[in-house]
Formats: sequence, C-alpha cells, structure tokens
Amino acid sequence: MTDLQDTIESDADDVERHDCPRCGVQPGSPCRSRSGAVAGIYHTGRFKKVARLAKLLRVPTPADRGPGQPWRPGTPPPAAPETDTPGADIRIGYARCSHLTQELQSQLDALSAHGIPRDKIFSEKISTRIRVRPQFETALALARGIKAHAPHCRVLFTVYEMKRLGRDAAELTALADHLTAHGLVLEMLAGPLPGIYDPSGPGRMLFGFFAAMAETERESIREATLEGLDAAARKGKHGGRPPVINDDMLHTVLRRRAAGESVEQIRPDLIIPTGKRKGQNPGLASIYRALAEHEKAQAYPEAVEQAHADFAALPAEEIPSPRLAAARQLAN
Repeated sequence: MTDLQDTIESDADDVERHDCPRCGVQPGSPCRSRSGAVAGIYHTGRFKKVARLAKLLRVPTPADRGPGQPWRPGTPPPAAPETDTPGADIRIGYARCSHLTQELQSQLDALSAHGIPRDKIFSEKISTRIRVRPQFETALALARGIKAHAPHCRVLFTVYEMKRLGRDAAELTALADHLTAHGLVLEMLAGPLPGIYDPSGPGRMLFGFFAAMAETERESIREATLEGLDAAARKGKHGGRPPVINDDMLHTVLRRRAAGESVEQIRPDLIIPTGKRKGQNPGLASIYRALAEHEKAQAYPEAVEQAHADFAALPAEEIPSPRLAAARQLAN
C-alpha cells in the first residue's frame, strides 16, 4: 500500500468518527450521495470536525468503501486514541524564531524530549510583529479540536519559553484569555515562568507581569539596534546591498558620454565589482538611475545658490517683516 493510500485511509478513519450533518449517515460509515450511492468524497461539514483536516478542500473516499457503489452502513467507528483516556495530558508543541538565519532545532529537541510527538509539534520562522502566523494558528486550532473531542483530557499548549509566543503584553494577555475560553493550559519549558500555567488560576497576575517584561525586552532590542545603525551611519557604514554603479563606473560613463558615446555602447565595458551579480554587466536602468541621481546631486547646490541670490535681490519692502532678518542673514 502506498503512502498516499495510507493517508487517505487515515483521513477516512478520522472523518468517520463523526456523523454527517448533510447526508445523515452514522459514525463508521462513508458519506452517501444524493442518488443513494457511496459518495466519492466526504462532505465538507463532516471532515471539518477533524482539526487536522479542517483546512483541506476535500477528503476522498478510499477504494475499499466502494465509491459509486450502492450505499450500505459501515463498520462501527474506530476505537478512540489512547490519549483520550480520562485524565490524560495531551501536549501540542510550538516553536518559533524571528529570522531565517536563526535555528529552531534546539526548541524542537526540547519539545520532543518533553514527550511531544513530532506530528504534534508546529514550527515556523516568522517575526512576532507579523500578526498572522500560520503554524501558530494551526497549532491552536488542533489544540481546540482535541479539547472539543476529548473534554475529559487536559490539553497543554507547550512552548520553549514565553517570548516564542510573542513580545507584546496585550497580545499575550489576549492569548491567555483565548486559552481560558477553550479550556486549554499553557506550558513553558524555560524562561522566567517555567512550568504549567492555568490562565484562569491565581498565576494570571504573574503571567501579566512577565508579558510586560517580554514587551520591554523587545523595545530594548529595537532601541539598541537603531542606536547601532545610527552609529554605523555616522562612520559612513550603511546597510543594504552595495550600489551596482560605483563612483569609478559612474566616472567612466560620464567621461565617455561627454565624448559622444551612448549608454548602450558603454554598458558592455562596465563590470559589477561586488555582490550577487559580481562579474556581470549592469542593466541600462541601473546606469540611467545612477546618472539621474548624479544630476540631482549636482543641481541641488546650484538651486540653493540661486535661492540665496534671489533673496538678496528682493527689495526690503517685499520681504515679510518676520522673515526679513533671516533672509538677509541667509543671503550673506
């Protein structure tokens, strides 16, 4: 049996745990079409009851259910998972880092070592400033679905530390309210507030305190980053990619254009010295952009000088009195 067939049958087993609100079949049976035969795919309202399938567009009926054949009741629904035993703890793990160059493996290892199955650990590389985090939303949806399906179990939403959830105090407080509303419990493995936290319990004030600390830490990181960028700019170091057209290339273009050559004739002789396109010829748009910026830079001092001359030539009675002194000072 192929992996695809295994997946289809697994999806079908999960779907058939529920009755269908559209065709009315009981748990353990495939869906029924309008003509009375076995439907080729399960009805959407049915498989959306399964958290991990809620965002799919379709769940096909396996071949052994006889799609297109006369419908007959199926077998009883599969046995409930072992984790549905009363009093069991079910953990959903979430790992996050902000930048693509940062690593997630240490968080994943910690969550796995805590006993969370790999298929219940969700991870992504995304900033907390981005409000919509797909894997985070998927993990929460799965936790809500499990709690709804097994209300007698304790469902824990587990992260390595608080800042993996976010660094905004209001957002973290809203998350605590969301967990409380759905009967979920938050668990952190490290950081200032390790352990299991019940958002509705007496630890709510402590959680709010550390949420505010997380927001303060983010603002400190932001301020330190901006100060570092300002210090580098004062030293002449600017971030971003190096310019495609450097000063030597621009000087060559200006000199040869003055000699009567066109930009198209000059371009094949220009070589990009650094960056991803090192050794290639620059594009015409890059050359024209560099020429326009050069002309703008040359025109600015001339415009300022002309403005000074215009102010100096104006008769005193034509200059508004509050600006008279400033204009004369500027002209001088």
